[in-house]
Amino acid sequence: MQTLHTREDLLDARTAVAAEAPVAAVLTMGALHAGHVAIAEQARRLVGADGTVLLSVFVNPLQFAAGEDLSRYPRSLGRDVETAEQAGVDVVFAPSVEEVYPDGPATITVDPGPVGTVLEGAARPTHFRGVLTVVAKLLNLLVPSVTVFGEKDYQQLVLVRRMCRELELGVEVVGCPTVREPDGLALSSRNAYLDAGQRSQATALFRALRAGQQAAGDGVAAARAAAGAVLGEAPGVDVDSLVVTDPDLGDPPALGAARMLVAATVGRTRLLDNVALTLGPA
Repeated sequence: MQTLHTREDLLDARTAVAAEAPVAAVLTMGALHAGHVAIAEQARRLVGADGTVLLSVFVNPLQFAAGEDLSRYPRSLGRDVETAEQAGVDVVFAPSVEEVYPDGPATITVDPGPVGTVLEGAARPTHFRGVLTVVAKLLNLLVPSVTVFGEKDYQQLVLVRRMCRELELGVEVVGCPTVREPDGLALSSRNAYLDAGQRSQATALFRALRAGQQAAGDGVAAARAAAGAVLGEAPGVDVDSLVVTDPDLGDPPALGAARMLVAATVGRTRLLDNVALTLGPA
């Protein structure tokens, strides 16, 4: 496996790949865990043994607002490289900020549109502009045929998929199911911020989502009420949002496929989770 840091080295590696060979990209901010491994393994399955899996490690300053956790975000490149190699990645691209933004802070950015202003976008108004801008830049540098994003950050997945489609980037966007701890907590690099007590409190998010799933056959209101009841009894969990939407984050249907998403703060850590629902008649 190669570990590269510059555009020039990446171009050399990318040029060495046969034109007809499939290439998958996995874009990360590092601090890799089993969820990232699952994404890399899915990328490998999509391109096969003869394809190439590229994994980027880049903590993108553009998606962090003032006062957020840019400076303390977990960084562990040495361990990340080992994890990526064990996951079957062919190339790790770990550029500096100057390599990704050679002209300084971006002056032209990607507008996430209306979907980028709700849920996490309402709490972090500049976040998805930063996410989509760096994703577009990295996809243009890596030139994959497919990219895999985790469903844990579901709004991000929806927005990246929409951007690639609407801007004709020529990249297929595939979602990877959320990987969870045995007690249901969704794996996240930010879980490292939680102490033991907060870690236990955070399991309420998935318990609430499961309650919503089980009540979804009785309609949207029943699903929300069931999930809300669990969260209402959860100590230490400050709920920011709990919503039911359609799979593209629009208004929920009366029947059929839907998504339930929750955002909450435990201690000082903002956590996100979501599950698929099948809504029945109210």
